[in-house]
This record gives sequence, C-alpha cells and structure tokens, in this order.
Amino acid sequence: MSTIVQYILVRGDLLLKEGWPVGAVIAQACHAATAAIHLYYSDEATQQYLKDLDNMHKVILEVPSEADLHKTAEKLKENDISHKLWIEQPENYATCLAVKPYQKEQVQKYFKKYKLYKGPEIVKS
Repeated sequence: MSTIVQYILVRGDLLLKEGWPVGAVIAQACHAATAAIHLYYSDEATQQYLKDLDNMHKVILEVPSEADLHKTAEKLKENDISHKLWIEQPENYATCLAVKPYQKEQVQKYFKKYKLYKGPEIVKS
C-alpha cells in the first residue's frame, strides 16, 4: 500500500519580501491544512490518513509568489484534485494551499517543480 500524504504549498515571498514573521507563515499552512481536512473529512483517503495520527505525512513546499499559487490552484481544479486555497483576511490574498490527503502517486506530479519549504536561513554565530 502506498503512502497517503497531504501536500501544502506556502508562498516563499511572505517572509523575505512581505516581512511576515515565521509564526504567521506557519499559521497560514496550519489554516489551509485544517480547512482541507475539514472540507474533505468524509473522503475515504482522509479517513485513512486520520486513523494513524502519529504517522501522518505532510510535504510542505515553497511557491515563489501569489501568482504561482493561483496557477497551481487552477491546475489542480482542472484535474479534479481536491484542495483549499487559503485566502487571508482582511488582506484578501492567497497565502497557501493544501490538498486533501491523497495516495502520493495520485498527486505527486503536480508538485514536482517545487522545492521543500526551508524558511529563512538562520545564521549561527
């Protein structure tokens, strides 16, 4: 049996260009992941994913900008991939996206061009 995974895309520009605190960016990813689980709670793969809470798999990827996030959301929509595009309020702009849990091989191809989200470089002195 293959791995069930939840992919989450986070805008990389929120930290460096927009000056968001790390915690605020993490909160956006949490919002999107929680919303996707809620929206697709009765889905069979979501239920399997939730049966083993200690072994959930999430892949957090970085998208360069809001425009890239919207392009990916459109591609997912065109291919009937269930997801939640998180729109932060009151700013009314997209910050991240989470797909519902899927078998990895069903959705991996949509995310291959993105790298793992690393956040800010921390320099130790």
